[in-house]
Amino acid sequence: MKRTARAATCAAAALFAAVLTGCSSGSSATSAAGSASSGGSSGGAASSKAASASAKVSSKAASASATASAAIAKGQATVATKTEGKLGAILVDAKGRTLYLFDADKKKNVSTCTGACAAAWPPLLTTKGAAKPGKGADKSLLGTAKRSGGATQVSYNGHPLYYYVGDTKAGQTNGQGLNQFGALWYVVNAKGKQVTS
Repeated sequence: MKRTARAATCAAAALFAAVLTGCSSGSSATSAAGSASSGGSSGGAASSKAASASAKVSSKAASASATASAAIAKGQATVATKTEGKLGAILVDAKGRTLYLFDADKKKNVSTCTGACAAAWPPLLTTKGAAKPGKGADKSLLGTAKRSGGATQVSYNGHPLYYYVGDTKAGQTNGQGLNQFGALWYVVNAKGKQVTS
């Protein structure tokens, strides 16, 4: 019984990792679920538990992504700074949620993160003009980038800004230093530079 519960947990964890990285649930999640389903009737129960757990995880990830999208798609965006431990003063939105830059965005005010990438790293959008500076942000560094679908994304010092779906509340920096979708992701300081420590 413990073995089947463990297999179900592993399968759910693999699927959750796949959702957060924007990958398909094929490879690792399938193999984990496959190993859970081996072993006769007890394997079938584990597979059923894994499917149920995976569905719950997928639902939570989708909900987090939908919430982030809904929160950033309306009104004028605000960019401010907040001190977060050893990272120092970093860029956040009006609600204190951490903002990131994508190292693959080499051209000023041009985003290369679309599709699955944008699902895992939702862009900070503004629908009422340019973003406004909050506490600690430099107004002269604020700008915008037009996305492929026509939406207006906020940029800072030429870097398009993004959220990370793995940050579920203000003050989290779970995306710091992650290597996803072909490049690294970093928090940004008040001068518009990536923080690598």
